[in-house]
Amino acid sequence: FMPKASKKRREAKQAKKTEEAREEEELDQVEEEPERKPKPQLFYGSRRIVKDITHASGLISEAPSIPKGFEEKQNWKRLIVILEQAPLQLTQTKRRTFELINCDDHQSVIKRLGKKYEDFRPDITHQCLLTLMDSPLNKAGKLQVFIRTNDRVLIEISPHMRIPRTYKRFAELFTHVLYKLKAKALGSQNILMKVIKNDFEKILPIGVRKIGTSSQAPLVDLQEYVDNLQEMDTNKPIVFVVGAVSTGNPGMEFEGLDDCVCISKYSLSAG
Repeated sequence: FMPKASKKRREAKQAKKTEEAREEEELDQVEEEPERKPKPQLFYGSRRIVKDITHASGLISEAPSIPKGFEEKQNWKRLIVILEQAPLQLTQTKRRTFELINCDDHQSVIKRLGKKYEDFRPDITHQCLLTLMDSPLNKAGKLQVFIRTNDRVLIEISPHMRIPRTYKRFAELFTHVLYKLKAKALGSQNILMKVIKNDFEKILPIGVRKIGTSSQAPLVDLQEYVDNLQEMDTNKPIVFVVGAVSTGNPGMEFEGLDDCVCISKYSLSAG
């Protein structure tokens, strides 16, 4: 003989097990939902917007393509600008993500490194790139830009690269480049920026004239100076080295300079 209450409890447990087994069977038969992709980030400022999920893409301008062959690069008449000792350095946050060190948001990190706040001004590099890449000279395919960081990392910038308008986007972009060593437009093979071997002897054309800039150098009229250079040799490219810093004279300390000039009697953002 079994009490009615005990019998009801046993029947309820059996029913519950049957229901759970049926639910598990139904779940096994349901197809998995496709994984949701993150929404792409956009860099604004132009009609042609390149979508990018990893913050690694910029807007592609309509500058002519870069010569790839050795002879073509030697004969390609252009202005080469080297932004020297750019303060582009990464730090890892508590959330295990990487950020570009700047003097406003990473003062404790700079103190731990034993350096000065003015040594970390990546916004100067941002200003220089905006001016250079938006210039008519670049649009005409007559400009090539390199960045060498204070850690001796050399970055080549494609003339098709359109620099983000805001510093936040700029910092995200260069964080990606320094971490992944390149950045290309999503959906194409166009490499907009890449880290290359730090060897200017193999990168720059043979016999190119290298000119540094510094506030401590002799003051010249830039237009007259460039006109004189063109009279000396009209076919070869010219290299200008600009310090992407707020203090110091890296443009004067660049190896193998042929000349060093000051282009303005007023203080400028880049040293």
